[in-house]
Amino acid sequence: MRLAVALGWHSLGFEELLDLVRHAEVAGFEAVFVDGDVSQIPGRGEGDVLDGWTVTAALLASTERIQIGSIRLVHHWNAARLAQATATLERIAPGRLRFLISIGGQPADQCFGLPLPSAGERATWLDETLWAVRRLWRGEEVTTRGRFVRLSGARIRPCPPSGRLPIEIAAARPQMLQVVATHADVWDINLPPIPSRVEAAEQHLAAACRSRGRNPQEIRRSMWIFTRPLGDPRDPKIRNEFRRLNPWFAALSDDQLDEAIVSGSPEVCQRRICEIAESMRLELPVADLSGLPHDAARRAIDALG
Repeated sequence: MRLAVALGWHSLGFEELLDLVRHAEVAGFEAVFVDGDVSQIPGRGEGDVLDGWTVTAALLASTERIQIGSIRLVHHWNAARLAQATATLERIAPGRLRFLISIGGQPADQCFGLPLPSAGERATWLDETLWAVRRLWRGEEVTTRGRFVRLSGARIRPCPPSGRLPIEIAAARPQMLQVVATHADVWDINLPPIPSRVEAAEQHLAAACRSRGRNPQEIRRSMWIFTRPLGDPRDPKIRNEFRRLNPWFAALSDDQLDEAIVSGSPEVCQRRICEIAESMRLELPVADLSGLPHDAARRAIDALG
């Protein structure tokens, strides 16, 4: 089974992160996802909040095989700059950038002067951005006067050799699933691995694909799965950590946490991730180790590897 790991929530310094990513590469993992676009995280206090794009580029330059992903948020980027930046990394590290994008929702981004319109407006913004980015990757000169994306004769060089990069979109709600149906090569299922919740989103995505004449089966899938190898699944600390690190899943009941959290022996965790991947047709399950300190994350990588 192909497997990735996520090392997020700004819990690691760069040197620790680099060590873990290199360790995951040696252990044979397909990809590592690290923190993406963010201006500030209030809960970090005086702790480091590293720029996700800079870290991604540095990790790609410091490794040889493993793919690196970190989420891009639409309100952080001008569309042409995004196309240029991603095409440049493709030139530097061919085939190793995981281009994951979504709309975010951190009010603290406004401290940097970044706009934060409603979620629906950001979904429209993302759709306009990806239309422009895809044309720029093909080498076209782009002029557009959209609601959010306005370009006048924009071009980029270099372009990706194939004229495209795989687009991964993190989404769960109907309007974002419309964007997935239009643009995504990979649907990052922004939900816990609870069948009833995923099935409802699948139905929305299938309807959106039908309206565009697209087969939903051609959209590959990934999912972040909150994983704590070597932990006791009955430990309330693990449940509390899940709730702290995933506030957007606050509505989950305690019973549903049994489905959302993978914990226990290495064999139990590996088997459970395989079951989730098979039942939800995941091309790439992502063991979410976000929030773990360095030594615990290293032990988890060894256990899953």
